[in-house]
Amino acid sequence: MDAAEFAAEFAAAQRSRALGVGVDPHEYQRLTEGLGSVADWETACASAAQGHLERAKNAGSSRSAGEYLLAAARWFHVATLAHGPGAHRAAAEADRALGRALGLLEPGARRVTGEGFTGWLRGPADAPATVIVVPGLDSAKEEFLDVTSALPARGVAVFAMDGPGQGALAAGSTLTARYEQVVGRVADALGLDRFGVVGLSLGGYFAARVAALDARVAAAATVSGPFRLDWADLPDPVRDILVRRCGGADAARAFAAEVDLTALAPRIAAPLLVVDGGQDVIPGVVNGEPLARSAPHATYLNVPHGDHLLGNARPDWLPHLADHLAGHLAGESVQSPAGARA
Repeated sequence: MDAAEFAAEFAAAQRSRALGVGVDPHEYQRLTEGLGSVADWETACASAAQGHLERAKNAGSSRSAGEYLLAAARWFHVATLAHGPGAHRAAAEADRALGRALGLLEPGARRVTGEGFTGWLRGPADAPATVIVVPGLDSAKEEFLDVTSALPARGVAVFAMDGPGQGALAAGSTLTARYEQVVGRVADALGLDRFGVVGLSLGGYFAARVAALDARVAAAATVSGPFRLDWADLPDPVRDILVRRCGGADAARAFAAEVDLTALAPRIAAPLLVVDGGQDVIPGVVNGEPLARSAPHATYLNVPHGDHLLGNARPDWLPHLADHLAGHLAGESVQSPAGARA
């Protein structure tokens, strides 16, 4: 396979994830179909982001400028997915573009930063509850803008965050498996005595761990979250990312060994929605079904055609997830989605 063929294969593998981030599918096709190698990915995506920044400068309204800035934030994040030499710079640019966008589109949004975290508090000022959105291994707050929009639309405030080794903090910190300490500091900074938490990909493990260990969690959800990792069976690309995000091979192995919810799942007292994609098969990763089976108040939703992060199946799970979190935080009865099982 030559470099161009490998680039085409990489682009095809990333397509669902990139579209889930929210980039335009036609722009994605135009950008990726001419790549000469994966080494060109970062430059091409950053160039698309710069195009949206230029459009923002010349926009006819603050609303249009904000929307272009959101598109730039999305593309800068997609630029990081090849883990090239400029990935940290692209993550910083995504963070900056998101902040500028929210300044125009949601003037009430508030940046909150503390030890091991940074993010944006969004939604109604008088919201009765807040959901903390946790990213995964190589994701960031910019990847899940659809989740952080669906929740305020249901009257819930949302804190979209980067933690250690993630997004805007990836350049100067490393992942921690003990994420309950990080979210605990977030909740303290926001003054929350109860909250919801949702985690996506590796963030699903983090969210489940928080739900098991922090009594303030009143509702929880995971999307494509691992129940357990087996270092020996993980694909080389996943191991490489873990090594990079954990700060070395030994630290990565130790981190992977901690990712196991066997003992923690029975301790999750809050209502929990576990979402898996039936096409999400990664060697060395045990998906969420055992978590749903072991947690006392869990509902399991498996979308048969869903891939990792279910970017190809948003309507099959995102409205249900938002309803689950908002409904339980409001103390309402929440109907399980069709095909789910308790």
